Amino acid sequence: MANFLFVLQSNDNEKATRCFQFAKIAHSKGHKVNMFFIDSGVDWAIAGKDGSNKTVTGDCPADYLPYLIENEVTTGICTPCAKNRNLDEAKFNSNMVLDGGPHLIDLAAEAKVFNF
Repeated sequence: MANFLFVLQSNDNEKATRCFQFAKIAHSKGHKVNMFFIDSGVDWAIAGKDGSNKTVTGDCPADYLPYLIENEVTTGICTPCAKNRNLDEAKFNSNMVLDGGPHLIDLAAEAKVFNF
């Protein structure tokens, strides 16, 4: 099976929906999946964030993110991006931890990378 890395760099609802959708599809097909949130994408790390806004296609982040959390898909959250937004790791979803650029590069070196 393949190794995929999904990088979310925006808190945009449509970008988050596609990122989570494709990560779920890859994981459910048995592929190795990691996610990494950078820039304003780190906003999606906060547990309880409203993901119910529908996209033009009728789906939303809440259609996919719970699967990724429940299946403990490893998700790194850019430390400086989160800290400079005053985001507290204690409020992150259970599969999400603060992480750094060096680990992101290591993940990318071994994976097919999708950027959203």
